[in-house]
Amino acid sequence: MKKSSIKIDVELDENNVPEKILWDATDGPFDQMQETHAFSLSIWDPKQLNTLRIDLWDKEMPVDQMKRFCIDTLGGMAQTLLNSTGDEEMASDIKALADKMMRRHIEEMENGKKEA
Repeated sequence: MKKSSIKIDVELDENNVPEKILWDATDGPFDQMQETHAFSLSIWDPKQLNTLRIDLWDKEMPVDQMKRFCIDTLGGMAQTLLNSTGDEEMASDIKALADKMMRRHIEEMENGKKEA
């Protein structure tokens, strides 16, 4: 049986705020740890029937990029839902929300509200 691993290292400051986030995956295209500014991990707990989540971002993550990250994550969930369940209606609803949020984000950026 083949195994695959994902490794995430988080460097924290004296207040336990992430300063640097590095990641690597055994099946990834890189031969060393890669830096990122944010990640979101969701794990389904079949015993409790709920989702365990870890969301981290570092001090350098700009607000406009954090918004884009959240919108992209939501849009990706629409595709995940479609691929895993075939529920086109629910996937479409999620995608429509992500599209609406992206339009608003683009408007904010065009109107100079980068930090809004």
